[in-house]
Amino acid sequence: MNRRNFIRTLSLFTVGTCAIPFLQLGAQEQIDFFFTRLSYESGDWEVDERMPANVLNSLIEYTSLRVDIKERIIPLSDPQMLAAPFCYLAGHRLVQFNREEKQNFQQYVENGGFVFVDDCNHDIDGMFARSFERQMREIFGEGALKKIPNDHAIYSSFFKFEGPPRTSIELNGWGDDLVHNYLKAIEIDGRIAVLYSNKDLGCEWDYDFRNKRWLKEDNTRFAVNIVMYAMNS
Repeated sequence: MNRRNFIRTLSLFTVGTCAIPFLQLGAQEQIDFFFTRLSYESGDWEVDERMPANVLNSLIEYTSLRVDIKERIIPLSDPQMLAAPFCYLAGHRLVQFNREEKQNFQQYVENGGFVFVDDCNHDIDGMFARSFERQMREIFGEGALKKIPNDHAIYSSFFKFEGPPRTSIELNGWGDDLVHNYLKAIEIDGRIAVLYSNKDLGCEWDYDFRNKRWLKEDNTRFAVNIVMYAMNS
């Protein structure tokens, strides 16, 4: 099941005997995609505040997806996050999921969800990187998080890239001072379920979407690839 069907199937998510209405898919207001940011107790999840609106603008500009233009912020511990077609989780600090957060993360990923996780420190040995990767080992096992090849389908899901695009904030003296020429992922049944970046892509896309006209090339195009892969894989 691709995630366009996933969102429709889960438009009414049921926990026990309690139905939680999550999407209003009436004849006048059908949508294919909404952007969900996951909050979590341990860290500073409220980063790159303009990024979601910028990415949503690009999806409207480049694709035929019917997009909800408002970012949704949902606690990872809340079962409603299980109905999201796409989730974003980021920060600089400790990632230490509580019991409900860990349970929902695992259930969401194993049942067909997609999480884009971005290390805002853009390094491989900072607090976010060490603690998030430890969480993934605890939930999915040693070695589940692996580098993906630069010819992976995500790099050609809409625009064509030769691996992850270099960001303007790499090699700037903050973080590990490296250009990360790879992304990592956890794959379930041959599809990426957790996409993990040490490149701080959220910061790269954190500007008013109206300022894209000043760029030689729109740097949010790779965000479009991520979403289109998530929705169609």
